Amino acid sequence: MDQLEALNVLIVDDEAPARERLRDLLGDIANEQPTKLMGMAGNGIEALRFLESQRPDVLLVDIRMPAMDGIEFAQHATRLENPPHIVFITAYDEYAVQAFELNAIDYLLKPVRAERLASALDKVRRVAPVTHDKLDQFAEPRRHLTCSERGRIHLIPIGDVVFLKAELKYVTARSTEREYLLEESLVQLEQEFPERFVRIHRNCLVARAAVVGFERALGEDGGEGHWSVRLNSVPDALPISRRQWAHVRSELGG
Repeated sequence: MDQLEALNVLIVDDEAPARERLRDLLGDIANEQPTKLMGMAGNGIEALRFLESQRPDVLLVDIRMPAMDGIEFAQHATRLENPPHIVFITAYDEYAVQAFELNAIDYLLKPVRAERLASALDKVRRVAPVTHDKLDQFAEPRRHLTCSERGRIHLIPIGDVVFLKAELKYVTARSTEREYLLEESLVQLEQEFPERFVRIHRNCLVARAAVVGFERALGEDGGEGHWSVRLNSVPDALPISRRQWAHVRSELGG
């Protein structure tokens, strides 16, 4: 039998005893499923920082963690180039387990058993990584968006985003501080955050909470012109398409 290649592993769990148990279990099954432990992180934000410089083959991710839970972390990690495999770890939660099984997402129940961990790593070797669209089907809306720039992963709090604008194959996210380029779909973002953003144009969503007023610009020769929306932290008004004006007025009270 050929020797299996070692899988590079990152453990993500906020409890030190849980991280140490997984580390020990990896050692216990090393003959059956060889691995190399690349590191351990205490929450999703720490793990994203790790992924800026390292790319493990597989992430063992606890679901319930402070700062950023395992599901949101996985949503970001699966959007990276060459995303790693993800195996979730959870205390028994009937809804989560049913959702994972429905979407063919691998998971381990606490307390994790060596044979079950070995089975999950064997599956990692045989199947493609889970995609973010599978996670999006049952996950809560993200609290952050992510942007990769020169090897660094920027976390953008969704509450800081003033508008989202589609430009070619990217979406520009304007926060209260600066602009970021996202490799995401405007339509998908609109569907994920329907309570936070409203469409004002086929290529633009604005944050409801950022709207401070409307203004009307006259067209040439005193024609009908168009309406624009003014947002806090943005010096220029953004045009509202005629097609969207009635909807925007209904949603925002223009």
